[in-house]
This record gives sequence, structure tokens and C-alpha cells, in this order.
Amino acid sequence: MNKTLRTPVIAGNWKMNNTPDETAALIAALTPLVANAESTVVIAVPFVDIAAALQATLGSNIAVAAQNVHWETNGAFTGEVSAQMLKAIGVPYVVIGHSERRQYFGETDVTVQKRVRAALNAGLQVILCVGEVLGERKGGITAQIVRAQTEIALAGVTAEELKSVIIAYEPVWAIGTGETATPEQANEVCAILRDLLARLYGKDAADRAVIQYGGSMNDQNAAELLAQPDVDGGLIGGASLVAEKFAVIVNAAG
Repeated sequence: MNKTLRTPVIAGNWKMNNTPDETAALIAALTPLVANAESTVVIAVPFVDIAAALQATLGSNIAVAAQNVHWETNGAFTGEVSAQMLKAIGVPYVVIGHSERRQYFGETDVTVQKRVRAALNAGLQVILCVGEVLGERKGGITAQIVRAQTEIALAGVTAEELKSVIIAYEPVWAIGTGETATPEQANEVCAILRDLLARLYGKDAADRAVIQYGGSMNDQNAAELLAQPDVDGGLIGGASLVAEKFAVIVNAAG
């Protein structure tokens, strides 16, 4: 494992927050604070904020992500957005399989795989979320759960396409609860995922794959988490809504 082969990715998941005007204001505050970051900086905004975010990030080192995508190119799917639509307006990234999509909106491992396939077909960069719930953690089956989620999501994905996939390990029990995996726990699961990628795609591909931690990472604990050998960044929730806090995390990554 050679961490120098990978550029850290810090992605802020805004969830259902901010109007277009608030989006522009937050990006304006954030931009100078992360201008010298050596990590890749991404913000995942609600669909209605994408246009404002794309405009506000012009000329900056901040990339924009959508928070979800449908697997069909078009059709009678009221309320959905296709990968082709996102690509057409210049969105480079999309978050797929977030635990809240799985918990509240019926997302399954199978539909995650279909969304990943559609996004890659359209040329989008994917942030693929996997993670266990508290009962699975307490039951000692974390490794089995995250391996299964990842292997299903990557079904049919080639080694070349894997370069366009970032995996975000987000323990469901640590999201929005104030609970955080210890740095050692976070690294242990990220290492499990990297071992899986080595088995599926070979050691070189696994060494180059970016694996984030996403579970209540904030400005207070980011440095310690990001120092772990298999943690290549973070998928940040609440702290990404405050420019100064998000910037601390971004700059802690390099």
C-alpha cells in the first residue's frame, strides 16, 4: 500500500440544505479558504442548487457533485434525473448509495449497481457509499457487509472504470449521531475494502483507489482520521455547511 499514489478527496455532502442564493454565498466564503489545497475538493449539492454551484465554482478548485442519479437515460420516472442530464450541464461527480438513500428511499445493493453503471456509462465520476448499521457492527459482520455492498455495486466495472470510482466508507451508526469510528476502526474497514479491490482488480489498481471515510468527520477529528494509511479523504456532512470548518478538513488532507 502506497498512499503517495493517491490524491485525497474531500467531498462535502450538503444533503437537503441551502437555496441557490445560499449556495453561492457559501461557495464564495469557501473558495479562498481552500484555494491552496492539495486535495481534490467536491461539494454535493441538491439538484436545485447545481446551476448556482457550477456558476459559483467557475475558476476555482472546487468541483460539483449531484447527490443521486437514476439508472435510465430517460422515461416515465417522475422526480428523477439521469446521468446524461447531469453530464449535459457539466456536473462531473455523483454520490451513489448514500445510507440515507438506502434507509429512507428504498435503495438496494442492486439499484446502487444500476446507478453506478449508468453514471460510468455517461462519463461521471462516482462516489460510491457503503457501510454497516449498528446491529451489523455489534454482530461482528462489518467486513461481510461492506465487502458484499462493494462487490455488488462494482459488478461489471472494469479496472479502467474503477479509476472513476471513489469508495466512501460511511458507518451508518456514525452518521448524524455524533458518534465517530475511531481512526483505527475507520482504517481497518478502509483496508478491508482495499484488500477486496486487490482481489477483484489487482494490487496496483487497489493501491491507486481512493477510499474515503464518511461518518461524522469534522474539523476536530479530521487530521487524525486522514493520517491513517488507508483513509484517503472524507465524505463530510454537517461540517461541510460551514465554510471555515470544511476548509479545516480540506487543508488537513493536504
